[in-house]
This record gives sequence, structure tokens and C-alpha cells, in this order.
Amino acid sequence: MAPAQPALEPASLDIDVTPDEPVRIPIEDSLDLHAFAPRDIPSVVEEYLEAARARGFSEVRLVHGRGIGTQRAIVQSLLARHPLVASYADAPPERGGHGATIVRLRPPVRPGTRRRGSGGG
Repeated sequence: MAPAQPALEPASLDIDVTPDEPVRIPIEDSLDLHAFAPRDIPSVVEEYLEAARARGFSEVRLVHGRGIGTQRAIVQSLLARHPLVASYADAPPERGGHGATIVRLRPPVRPGTRRRGSGGG
């Protein structure tokens, strides 16, 4: 009889989000957050939203998974107070349902224009 083999750990990405080792994320209309630790999600989402708006996206999808809801809660708490976010909601079923959040971004303010209610005149 052969000796018992040690259990193999599942393959994982070695992503350490630190100022010394930045992680390159392609700026597309969707960001999958599964590879990130919950502690890293606020900074990843913050940078992604800024880059997405700079690229001209008006809507993006953040994929956080269903699980126990930890990542979803972190993401939606950040979105609730983020100045670039116009609105957000759970994705429709065909785009991830409760496992993803659709974010509508505020349009950039063009130079020489004023926001409503800014007074003046």
C-alpha cells in the first residue's frame, strides 16, 4: 500500500497589494474582486473607479461573489459614500445577480461648467 499523499493546496494567485508591489488591473467595464483580500478591496475599488471614469465609462460592474456577503458589504458601503458614484444596485441575474454590483458613475465636470446649485451670477 502506498503512503498517504499530503493534501495539495489549491492553486492561488500571489497578490499582495502593497505600495511596494502594485498590481496591474486592466481597466475594462468589469472588475472581478475574487482575488483580493477584503482588506484590499477599498483601495482597489477606489483606484478602479477613478481609472474607469478617466477612461470614459459611465457604468461598470464590480464582481464580488455571493458567498457570505462580506465583499458585497464592503463594496456597497464604499459606493454609498463615494463622490464619483451616481448610483449602484445589485446586478440583474444575467450579469451576476447578488454576486455583482452595477455602478453608474457621475459624468466628469467639464472645465468652465458649474454644478447645479453652485450659486453665482
